[in-house]
Amino acid sequence: MAAIARPRRAFGEGFALFAECLLTGVWFALAALPVVTVPAALAAAARHLRAHTEGEPTSWSSFWADFRTAWRDGWSVGLAMVGAALLLALNLAVLAQEGVPGRPGFALATFIVAALALTVLLRATADWTPGARWRDLFAAALDHTRTDPAGTGILLGGTAVFAATAWALWLLAVPMAGCLVGAAVAVRRRRLDNAGEDAGE
Repeated sequence: MAAIARPRRAFGEGFALFAECLLTGVWFALAALPVVTVPAALAAAARHLRAHTEGEPTSWSSFWADFRTAWRDGWSVGLAMVGAALLLALNLAVLAQEGVPGRPGFALATFIVAALALTVLLRATADWTPGARWRDLFAAALDHTRTDPAGTGILLGGTAVFAATAWALWLLAVPMAGCLVGAAVAVRRRRLDNAGEDAGE
């Protein structure tokens, strides 16, 4: 009986986490509506999911408290993100014109740069805690993106799935955003666990 109970409990915990990711996606979507608040919303969503997976108390009110703190400390990050997104969109608009040499290659490069930038943003926000300096978070995220290719691959894959589902039905972007944040939290946990194993050897 004990051998049967363990898989059932694991399934229940996994399903609860999946449901929490979907709910977090809704909270994130509400917080990210102004667009410029996307980094702060990601940081609050990641901290909420981290607390949930670690058995710490977390709630709607704590999510919004974290969001306000992240926005107050990192509003310039939101402005920089919007500026970078507009630059990439402008680049794609130019590439959409007929007669641009090397158009397919440059378009592919633009999408790759955008996906990698989102990966770095996800890593930085997954590590966010109140009082953390965004500059330090991004420096660490860049280093982890380079030194943890498996984690980077997971996040790139998650970004591709997010883009595909949102393209098929834009409403799916809301729950899938929570799943993408969940993937960033999982990659962070995986990296910390690997670092702990290496330190113990």
